[in-house]
Amino acid sequence: CPSPPTAHPLTHKTNQPPTEAAPEATNDASGDESEAVCYLNGVHMSPYKVRRVLDVIRGKSYEECLIMLEFMPYRACEPVLNALFSAASNAKNNLGMNKAKLYVSETYADGAGTMKRFHPRAQGRPFPIRKRTCNITLKMKER
Repeated sequence: CPSPPTAHPLTHKTNQPPTEAAPEATNDASGDESEAVCYLNGVHMSPYKVRRVLDVIRGKSYEECLIMLEFMPYRACEPVLNALFSAASNAKNNLGMNKAKLYVSETYADGAGTMKRFHPRAQGRPFPIRKRTCNITLKMKER
């Protein structure tokens, strides 16, 4: 008995917000350094545009990042700000760190799935459009 047909994942459009994985607390091999991690998966934005924002806040303190992200003119600041809030809350609640001493130790945006669409162009020919998504990872440590 064949299984019922399902929609192809690249052609199925959903109006769901990006999924946020459960924040994790990791310990290094030495045991004295711990970091708070936040993963933000499925952000409907190109990883190149998100990296432009992440490169600015890497290595900065928590308060400095909040001010910078609040006034930067990029749309990518909103999901990065949400990840920053989540990582800081994770550090405070799960690891007992002080928010005033936190800084962004590591952050990166990896490419995720690409939704492929087609736009009609001259003489009825299709023109491919790639709607990129990304996964944001933000790690914070205490100074």
